[in-house]
Amino acid sequence: MKTLLITYQIKGLMADNQSLKYIILIVGTLILAGILSLILRRAIGLLIKKKATHLKAEATNFLFLKNSITFIIFTGAFIFIFIEIPPLKSFGTALFAGAGIIAAIIGFASQKAFSNIISGIFLLLFKPFRIGDIIEMSDAKKGIVEEITLRHTIIKDFENRRVIIPNSIISEERIENSSITDEKIKKWVEFGISYDSNVNHAIKIIQEEAEKHPYFTDQRTDKEIKAGIPKIIVRMIAHGDFSIQLRAYVWTNNNNDAFVLSCDLLKSVKYRFDNEGIEIPFPYRTIVYKKDIQN
Repeated sequence: MKTLLITYQIKGLMADNQSLKYIILIVGTLILAGILSLILRRAIGLLIKKKATHLKAEATNFLFLKNSITFIIFTGAFIFIFIEIPPLKSFGTALFAGAGIIAAIIGFASQKAFSNIISGIFLLLFKPFRIGDIIEMSDAKKGIVEEITLRHTIIKDFENRRVIIPNSIISEERIENSSITDEKIKKWVEFGISYDSNVNHAIKIIQEEAEKHPYFTDQRTDKEIKAGIPKIIVRMIAHGDFSIQLRAYVWTNNNNDAFVLSCDLLKSVKYRFDNEGIEIPFPYRTIVYKKDIQN
């Protein structure tokens, strides 16, 4: 009888020790998860603040990423606890199996949304464009980046309309960024003159009109200036069916100035051509009647 009592006491002590072990495991795991969450949240918060400044975006647009860290870490901690404690293991297996089915359904339904969030994070990290940049995509959409969020990017086009593009789409586009490092643009302005016109005189007119435009900027180096390189380079680029094509390479400060400069230059050069005998040709058609050939 005394031996049986001692055996029960030992088993009870072992059970108490095992329970204490489980309690220590649970408390220790949750404490470690809390510390890890705090460290990662601070690190990611600093990263978001730094990258959002480069993007010229509001850091609050990316707080979802920071706040999700706590959820991920504590979810992992609870999974670890359920696996390591045998009494909870069978219950946890059934619980996670049911949760897995629900997660699969939710994941399938939110696949596009999740793709947009991941793409938004990549935009945050790699900065292909920032707010205020002028970008053009492969489908000819062009405008100023107005807002960048985790879900979408808003572009204001030059007709003052807003184009809202999901991040998963814009991240796969070929993007031409006119502002990412240097806003200066070498604008190509083309002119057609007739074969009878004086090419050198036409080139001189184009250079003079471009040089006196207020948006023109001289980008020559000291070496090029000493070498006598002209401010405006004009090249003959083609012998067309009806005209000789001349192309002027004109530097200006930004995309908006480039558009205005090209429009003004087309107009002023046209006036000079008309006054100085440079013909801007148009297609000619020679019609031959079959009856005339037979006669």
